[in-house]
Amino acid sequence: MKPTVSTTPTSIFPDNFLWGGAIAANQAEGGFDADGKGLSTADMVPYYAKKDYANLSALMHVSSETIEQAIQHKTADGYPKRYGIDFFHRYKEDIALFAELGFQTFRLSINWSRIFPNGDDTEPNEAGLQFYDNVFTELRKHNIEPLVTLSHYEMPIHLVLQYGGWKNRRVIDFFVRYAETVMERYKDKVTYWLTFNEINTTIIEPFTGGGIVGDREDNVMQASYQALHHQFVASALVTKAARDINPNVQIGCMLARMIHYPATSSPEDVLQAQIDNQLNLLHTDVQVRGKYPAITQRYFADHGITIEQQPEDADTLQMNTVDFISFSYYTSLISTVNPEQYGVTGGNLYSTVKNPNLKVTEWGWQLDPIGLRVVLKELYDRYEVPLFVVENGLGARDVREEDGRIVDDYRIDYFRQHITQLAEAIRDGVDIMGYTSWGAIDIISASTSEMSKRYGFIYVDQDDEGKGTLNRYKKKSFDWYQKVIASNGADLSDLDNWQR
Repeated sequence: MKPTVSTTPTSIFPDNFLWGGAIAANQAEGGFDADGKGLSTADMVPYYAKKDYANLSALMHVSSETIEQAIQHKTADGYPKRYGIDFFHRYKEDIALFAELGFQTFRLSINWSRIFPNGDDTEPNEAGLQFYDNVFTELRKHNIEPLVTLSHYEMPIHLVLQYGGWKNRRVIDFFVRYAETVMERYKDKVTYWLTFNEINTTIIEPFTGGGIVGDREDNVMQASYQALHHQFVASALVTKAARDINPNVQIGCMLARMIHYPATSSPEDVLQAQIDNQLNLLHTDVQVRGKYPAITQRYFADHGITIEQQPEDADTLQMNTVDFISFSYYTSLISTVNPEQYGVTGGNLYSTVKNPNLKVTEWGWQLDPIGLRVVLKELYDRYEVPLFVVENGLGARDVREEDGRIVDDYRIDYFRQHITQLAEAIRDGVDIMGYTSWGAIDIISASTSEMSKRYGFIYVDQDDEGKGTLNRYKKKSFDWYQKVIASNGADLSDLDNWQR
């Protein structure tokens, strides 16, 4: 039996479906030292003009030496995540554009080091708290629901240098203090919270996700899984705190869903794909089911990993599971026991062997819209909790033409195909809360720290060196997505006579 695909234009998205877009503080805000903000892990990553798109993780590699160099570098020059797109000063302008798009929700993160500059401070930075008060008030003025990530690659660098990052259990208390502070402060302004962005990044890119500096560790893998465990415990404690502060809160986890297909039908490749998928989903297993999956017993033993736990951890995880699963989806991956037989393509924090059935972007992403439907169906079958697609988008080199237009038909086509599969998943019976595209506006790339890898519906006049007016311009996809939201996903057709 072949999978059915509907061709009817009528919307089947529920009336309360949340349409919107997403950014991260460290990629958008700027103001890296404004109003008492401390340095974060993102502020340590410089821009490299020369890069290997098949090995993008190398661009995010941070050592003790590069951290020291970054700390001594007192300006934002050469460190794009320090200046972002100046959302810090232009948030009203940007939120007005999001409102014009018709956003019902906007996903953003709070920069931990803007609230607690060192991470272990006893008192929060009032100026930082007031900034987000202003942002949430502005969103509410436009009837846009904030979807707030507590930790999106913005750990205070002091916690890395003084405590060794998340591998140190003391960081749990610092994070809980930070989370309780902002959740209490914004309890009347924020209903939807996420604890850790793409929590599996702690294993894939330990510094970015967990503040683990490779040259300071005898065993990076051991340190990374220990850090991950502490994040699981912290997430559970924050989930409990959120419900105590506001019983109406909705709190979710967030996974970079990396679905793996077997390269062939050989049992060996099928088994490898199964293992790779199980390791990706162990993060949601812990946060939704409240315990480590069985596969981790053998995996940890085979790799010499020993997780130090406190006696109360098991109950903490079991009793404080999340309300929903949010995830990013950009591409699918290939698993094989013989990777040397295949070519390699790039990605974001990872690379994979090539899938001959899929087209590939300049940055190595394999474009697989149907994979989104597969992911949604598998996640819902496995967990039976609501799902939220909080990152999905296409990075491309957009060009502003002489007449001022930015014609990004390729982005429209990308979103059309993925939203179509989103609708098919709903027809399959999947409970989906909403969809926030990545990103709502052009921002600094997480993996390459460049500006030319653009995702937004709004073009920002800034180049890879940080030069430009920072003026905002609507792309063709702006009008298209506006139409999609207005029709609640029913109208995915091309624009006629677009003249902006």
